[in-house]
Order: sequence, then C-alpha cells, then structure tokens
Amino acid sequence: MEPQDATAWQPALPWKHCIHLTLLLVQLSLPQVGASCRILRCNSDFVAATLDLGSSSSSGGGPGGPGGPGGGPVGGPAFSREAVNAGYCSALRSYAMCTKRMARACRGDLAYHSAVQGIEDLLIQHRCPRAGPTAQPRPLPQGTLLGDACLYERSFSSREGRTPEYLHCGVFGDPHVRTFNNDFQTCAVQGAWPLIDNEYLYIQATSSPTRGGTHATVLTKITVIFKNWRQCVDQQLYQAELNNVPAAFADGSVSSGERQGHHSLTVRTQSPGRHVEIRAAHIGTLLVVRQSGRSLSLSVRSPRSIVEAFGPEQDLQLCVWGCPPSQRLNTLRPPPLGSSPSSASAQAHCAALLPARDVYYQACVFDLVASGDLNSSTAAVSALQDARHMISDSQRVHLLPVASAELRRARLDLTLLLLGMLGTLPGA
Repeated sequence: MEPQDATAWQPALPWKHCIHLTLLLVQLSLPQVGASCRILRCNSDFVAATLDLGSSSSSGGGPGGPGGPGGGPVGGPAFSREAVNAGYCSALRSYAMCTKRMARACRGDLAYHSAVQGIEDLLIQHRCPRAGPTAQPRPLPQGTLLGDACLYERSFSSREGRTPEYLHCGVFGDPHVRTFNNDFQTCAVQGAWPLIDNEYLYIQATSSPTRGGTHATVLTKITVIFKNWRQCVDQQLYQAELNNVPAAFADGSVSSGERQGHHSLTVRTQSPGRHVEIRAAHIGTLLVVRQSGRSLSLSVRSPRSIVEAFGPEQDLQLCVWGCPPSQRLNTLRPPPLGSSPSSASAQAHCAALLPARDVYYQACVFDLVASGDLNSSTAAVSALQDARHMISDSQRVHLLPVASAELRRARLDLTLLLLGMLGTLPGA
C-alpha cells in the first residue's frame, strides 16, 4: 500500500514545483516585493553624511570594514571631538533606520546583513545612544533643465543654441592638481580632501605618504558620489583604491538611471583593474580613474554650469580653488632626493616620454626625484593623454610652468619701475 501511495504522489511533484515557481514570479512582480535591495542607497547616504566630519570619526572605518566609508576629510572644517562623535552617531542612526526600511527587500542579501552587523558594531564602539537625532539628507538640486533633462548636452544645446563650455581638472602624482581654471599646483596634503563638491557631484581623494620615507604623498583612494537628480538618477557611489580600480559601481552595476532607452550613468574600461571611465549623461561629465605605478589619478571633463553649481559653504574644492596656500609645493625646486634616480637622469627620462617642457614634464621630474620610482613617470604621461582627450583646444593642453614667487615679485617690481619712469617723462 505504501509503495502505491508513493508512486501516486510522484507525478504530482513537478506540478507542485511549477505552482511554487509561478507564485514566486507573481510575488516578485508586485511593487512591494519587486523593489530591489537598495542597500547601496543606505551606504551612499551614510558616506555623504560623514564626509563633512573631522578625521577623528574615521578611526572605526565604515560598516564595510577599515577601508569602507566613514572617514571624513582631514583638510575639512575643524570640529571638536564631541561634535564629530555626535554627528557620526547621528549618521549611524540614520543608517540603521535606512536598513530597517530595506529589511524586506534585502532579505538574504549578504551585503545588507554585513551592513546591519557593521552598524551594530560601530554603535557600540562609538558609544552611540540608540535614540537621538538623525542626519538630515542633503537637499536635491532645485535647478531645471529644459528639453531632455537626462541628456545634458542635448538639453543645453536646445536651450542655448550652442554646445556647452567644458572645463578640465586633473589630479595625479604627488599629487599635482590642474584646476578647472588652468592653474597648476603641487600639494603636500595628506588624508582625505574634496576635489569637487557641487549640487550634482562629490569627489574626495585620499593622499598617503609614499614608502620612500620622503615628504612625498600619492593618491591611494578616490570616492565619487553622484547625487540624486530627480527622475534621472538615484544617488550612486563609486570607490577606487590602490590596486583595486573596479569597472563597476559599489553595488556591482555598470549602469544606472535608465530612462527612454539610455542610462544616465555608465562605467566601462579598456584595462580592467587599472583604468575606468564613468560617463554621467545627465550632467555631461566624464571621469577617468587610473592607477599609474603605485598611485591613483583622476581626470574630469565637466560643463562650466555644472562645475560652478555650488554654494559658499562648499569652499574647499581642490579642482576649483587649488591647494590651500599652506600646502603648496614648488615643482621648479627639486625635492629631497629619493633612493634613485638623480635629478639629471630624471630629467632625461621624462624628456624622452613627454614632448614639451610643460607642467607635465615638471611633475614627472618632481615625482621621479621624490619617489625614486621610475614607474611614477607614467602618472604624468597618462594625465597628459587625458588632457588631450578632454580639452578641445590643443593649444591649451600644454601649460607652461609657473615661475617661482621670487621671479614673479621681480617682474612686478620691474613693471612698477617702468610705470614710474613713464610717469616722469615730459608730457606724461
């Protein structure tokens, strides 16, 4: 009797599986269940909330681990330890609330459960009360783009009747900064500093000392946050670290913000692990992140109207204002010698790689002498290559080195002297 029952039930098993699969597909198609696990939104909101805090909040790292989000810019505003910890606790409480809202959609997602456990650990580590104020999200941009709001170039051309004016910023090497205003500076900064901070985009770079024991620093981490822009794109996060330049956003996707057959954000690479291009169609912006030798570099091409869309509180942007005056180095004055090569051999090496004695050549020599690493010369070569692709006027690609402060003062004194002589001439 039992074998007959078993035989009778065998044909029903596949049918039951079909019913379960059908019900599962129906459930997944429902809006309340079909919503994907958007733990990335919680992660990037936490990063945005903690970027403005002082460096003391970075001791615990972010929920993703020691290299995850959570560290604020060393060069940012000076906060007291109490204020930093209060702000960090507020951000953690907001992070916890966000994960609770995602609990149903993220059931079984390893990244989600890792974030929940990380938040719990950090709340205990920083002695944060479970109840208290939460971090306020940054407001959405209020500007309006005409035409197709998610295709900046098409919208701008329709509104203005011309193509946008594009600006270029490059950060590479020790690090050296070519600003949007075509100033060229070398920074002695260490820690995390904002490169760009406007209504649409936040980019932060972390600079660390080199292994050679000199004063030299290199870029070791780049964090990019594309902020919410209405119907075009939700907040998206990209992070690159030394020896880890992923060809995807932090959530593993290579595109975001699909609308009318195109994506607002796309990621692609020609050299996996060493190079990535991120195109943001809704703001007409191109980012190129590279690893050159033992440092990262960033090149940006963005319209002037996007670059200039920031308020007075966003006054620390290396791509806009350059290095703080106290952090600037003179590339025309050779740095202390590294292990090798000598200044003469560094000049010969860079002259063979670069066509002009411009700022890229000066940066190449500076990096070689400071680090003693021949591979460091590739940073200047790649930065020049990106500048050629991003600057339409080829004559503006090669910047001439800026003279030293003493020479500039001498020229000013000479100019004043000549003006004084002209003023004493008869008939003047």
